[in-house]
Amino acid sequence: MAALTPSRSVFASTCKTVAQQCSRRPVAVQQVAAVPVARQVSSSSAVQQEQDASGSSSQQIRPRWSYTPERMKGPGFSLNLVKDPRRKQWMVNSDPAKLDAFYEAFLGQGGSRMLSEETKWLAVTHKSFDYGRRGYNTRLAFLGRQIIALETTRSILTSPVLNEPIVDKYGRTPYNHAALANIDKLIYTQPLDIMDKTKIARMGIDFGLLTVMRWKPRMPEDLESSGVVVVLNSTLFAIIGAISLEKGAAVAQRIVREKILKRLGA
Repeated sequence: MAALTPSRSVFASTCKTVAQQCSRRPVAVQQVAAVPVARQVSSSSAVQQEQDASGSSSQQIRPRWSYTPERMKGPGFSLNLVKDPRRKQWMVNSDPAKLDAFYEAFLGQGGSRMLSEETKWLAVTHKSFDYGRRGYNTRLAFLGRQIIALETTRSILTSPVLNEPIVDKYGRTPYNHAALANIDKLIYTQPLDIMDKTKIARMGIDFGLLTVMRWKPRMPEDLESSGVVVVLNSTLFAIIGAISLEKGAAVAQRIVREKILKRLGA
């Protein structure tokens, strides 16, 4: 196997360290205690409605992100046969203060208050976590990716020209128009050149995204082979998509320019 470049080797060693920390103990799954309901023989439906209301209110005390809905749980056994039981062990973050610290580091001062509590957890939840029963960030990631792609293209079109125009050997003069003056810049730089997956994943790790992201890798002993780069990218995209939905497109575009593109050197 070819030797890894220095940047990839540092990235691989970081993923290996996080994998060892997260595999120390299994994910703490909160068990919901069954509320004992005394059977009462009554001809009045008001008593039953009162009991249902009290039961539903006790379920609504907990935030949605912190537990698996009762009606989405199976009959108590799983058909998923795991060859290596150690791969079932994976610890994720459940501390709101730790999540707020990441948003403050990534978005700046007040970043933890930019999104609602439920949306903050939804944006960092991958569909591999808890079989997607607590919601996941796929649609937010799609929206955020389009916003980042748009802002990256804009940054290329508004950047100064670093390459001299190509001289036609036949002496032909191309058609020039003010609306098309910046299109040729895309010949030299593409949005994918700036939005490199490894660079975005590296940026997410630097701000602690890997320690607060909720997901379940296929192989906890090898995060890179489990697709950690793609999951980190989609999580950052989902955060931008969530900001666009709750704060508007103008705020999301400003965050992309100041917090992502500037850090990527665009």
